Amino acid sequence: MLVDDLKTFLGTSYAYFTKAWGFHWNVEGSNFGELHDFFGKVYQDTQDSIDKTAEFIRTMDEYAPGSLERFQELSQITGQIKIPRARLMLTELLADTQTMIDLSRELFQAATQEGREDIANFAAERQESHGKYYWQIKSYLKEERE
Repeated sequence: MLVDDLKTFLGTSYAYFTKAWGFHWNVEGSNFGELHDFFGKVYQDTQDSIDKTAEFIRTMDEYAPGSLERFQELSQITGQIKIPRARLMLTELLADTQTMIDLSRELFQAATQEGREDIANFAAERQESHGKYYWQIKSYLKEERE
């Protein structure tokens, strides 16, 4: 059901946002400035999408989840309680970004089936954003050109 997909997307987006935000605060190393800015871009973009997702839930006459506990139940991304090194931050965020791409696709399909082009467009935009982050993170992780 589309509203359930939106709630999962909301909870997972919140976990993704929180992780990117924590990485933004805590990244260290020789490329600190570049990664600090990159993580900042990721969390700010995701934060904007969280509100839009909740508003779509409300347009469907449902209440949007609004607690950390509920977000954790809904999320397909696990939190990070440690402070990993920069490369591990990127590796972990790469996997989480793939999860966001997959959820965006699922949301697009569900919205299309239910005739909600507005939500389908939003899902396509999120897939595009996360696809760009995926490419950028892979580029950060690449050590040398083959």
